[in-house]
Amino acid sequence: MWNEFKKFALKGNMIDLAVGVIIGGAVGKVVTSLVNDVLMPPIGLILGRINFSSIYINLSRTKYPTFAAAQAADAPTINIGLFLNAVVNFLIIALVVFFMLRGINKMREMAERKSVSAAPSTKTCPYCKTEIPVDATRCPHCTSQLT
Repeated sequence: MWNEFKKFALKGNMIDLAVGVIIGGAVGKVVTSLVNDVLMPPIGLILGRINFSSIYINLSRTKYPTFAAAQAADAPTINIGLFLNAVVNFLIIALVVFFMLRGINKMREMAERKSVSAAPSTKTCPYCKTEIPVDATRCPHCTSQLT
């Protein structure tokens, strides 16, 4: 059982998957920083000096001057700004994944075209040495039965 598990865990695909998960986590952190620190502040400035991370709906009866004060008091809130940041994060990551998969699919199509075009369309009859179609079962020249 141990050998079987070791064989499974050390397969190339498993290691590739682990590398993908690690890189995906790093890309997620970079995209989160991009959205929170680079994209949203200028958008908030254009829209009237709005800090998206502090947009919220207070569900308690107590009024709080800021989002930080509501959080400090553990007040129930609907965090609209944080949700908007998460949506922008998702859209950027989805766009990156889309372009990556699009590129991978194009490379696969090119590889398939090369393999299809590289496949021979004729073979040589072993008896009369004439070129015949690959799927022929009988030679049209010497009428030998082909296997």
